[in-house]
Order: sequence, then structure tokens, then C-alpha cells
Amino acid sequence: MRIRPETAADYNEIYSLVKVAFETAKVKDGDEQDYAVKLRSGAGYIPGLALVAEENNRLIGHIMLTKIHIDHEGHKQDALLLSPLSVLLEYRNKGVGSALVRDSLERAKKLGYKYIFLVGDPAYYSRFGFSSISGYAITQSLVPNEYALVLELQANALSGVSGSIELH
Repeated sequence: MRIRPETAADYNEIYSLVKVAFETAKVKDGDEQDYAVKLRSGAGYIPGLALVAEENNRLIGHIMLTKIHIDHEGHKQDALLLSPLSVLLEYRNKGVGSALVRDSLERAKKLGYKYIFLVGDPAYYSRFGFSSISGYAITQSLVPNEYALVLELQANALSGVSGSIELH
């Protein structure tokens, strides 16, 4: 398996991969493939943080980290959002998703980002160090806080940070 940044030549295959992967997901909206397109066309898109897992010239997984902000009284701090993470059903439980997450976290850290947010299953994402935002002065209004997770890429990066998560 090889992990690499997505390219424009991958977009159609990524669209299908995300759609098919979420058809068999436990939690889904049904429009995750369109959400990925929307993120890619938005101001927060970072090409080097949208990755694919490839095996035998076939895309088997995909992950995106896009720029968001924490807004505190008009002062905005950069942060990242991990969404979506997609792995084809026949490649699940084989480390593809974990490899994509770990690779994306390392790339984000090298680019100087301090924290990453996501909405997801705490049981899955806790293995990477994600925890509920409840322990921080960060708010959001999308989901119950137990599913709104954060990972500090630098120790105590959220110390003294407060505000609401602002998606693009």
C-alpha cells in the first residue's frame, strides 16, 4: 500500500470511493462524496493534506484535512478538520484507515498545525490521541460533544484557547 497526496486525476475515483465506502458505514449522511468535493473547492482545502491509499493502482482509501478556524470575538486561529475518512469495505480492519490517519497527522505536524478537530467515533479515534472537546474552552453546535473530538499536535496547544469552531 502506498499513501500519497490526491491529484486532479484522482477526483472521479475518489468520488466513487467515498460514495461506496459510506454506503456500508455505520454512521452516514449519504452525501459524503459531495461533501468531499465541497471541501476541495473551498478556501480551507490544502492539497498536501488530502491523501489517498493506493494498492495495485487502485484507490482503496482517502482522507482530507482542511483548514478551519476557532473564532473568539472576531479573532481567528487556524485549525484543521479531519473529514472524511473513507476506506473500501474489503480493506477495512487491515490498517488502511489507521495508516491514513497517522500519515495525515504527521504531515499536519510538519506544516506547523497545532490541533485537529473531527466529528467521529471516540472508540476509534482515541487510539490516535483524540478526545472530546468537553475538556477545552472550545464550542461547536453540530453534534453532541462526545463526538466532537480534538487532538493537540503540540503539547498544551489549546491552553488558553477559547472560542467556537468555524467551518468554511
